[in-house]
Amino acid sequence: MENPVIIALDFENGDKAKEFLTSFEGQSPYVKVGMELFYAEGPSFIKWLKERNFRIFLDLKLHDIPTTVHKAMKVLGGMNVDLVNVHAAGGIQMMKAAKEGLVAVGAHHTKLIAVTQLTSTTQNVLRDELLIQDTSVNDCVVHYAKLAKDSGLDGVVCSVKEANSIKEYCGENFLTVTPGIRPQGSDIHDQARIATPAEAAKMGSDFMVIGRSITQSDQPSDTYQTIINEWRESYENNNRKTFA
Repeated sequence: MENPVIIALDFENGDKAKEFLTSFEGQSPYVKVGMELFYAEGPSFIKWLKERNFRIFLDLKLHDIPTTVHKAMKVLGGMNVDLVNVHAAGGIQMMKAAKEGLVAVGAHHTKLIAVTQLTSTTQNVLRDELLIQDTSVNDCVVHYAKLAKDSGLDGVVCSVKEANSIKEYCGENFLTVTPGIRPQGSDIHDQARIATPAEAAKMGSDFMVIGRSITQSDQPSDTYQTIINEWRESYENNNRKTFA
């Protein structure tokens, strides 16, 4: 069973991220580099992480015309990261172009996933702002997941609440990467569709993306381990097999 935690390095610059990572001396946790940090530091920070054997989820959520996404993904594939993503709302042609971009530079080990709906998206937002009518968030997310699978992608970003439905329709090998994970009693911040690590293990999450609960902890390494233990206990109790 693989370690299911991806730590979101939601820092404004590389120095702060590096300082935080000193808490994990002797460990190399899976980390997520998002827009803020990547735009501040660029590929040099990705290189720094790879030199220290960190696994990397480069979370840039590409969403553009297929040609642009294809070319951009060729660049990202050259960085030797482990996981990258696009927005499923870009459509099948765009997602296929992204996959082809990775293949073109030989980045066969880099897994490609699609963002379905952000975990900040509520039913009201879906209906009133995105004008997706007469469709539940769950059905919309599962539909996007099916499109991603049909496009040859490896999985999706979704909330824990949709993970089981996605596994049912797309198969156990199809990855579910779930943000919006909060240990019991934590602040929900700006996310609406959230769950605890125990619920994530029970409901079909392969990887949990967790940021502030760990990065703002007084003892980040201890909090990280507590979350892993909570997930594993629930996983063992529910005897769910993963293919992460």
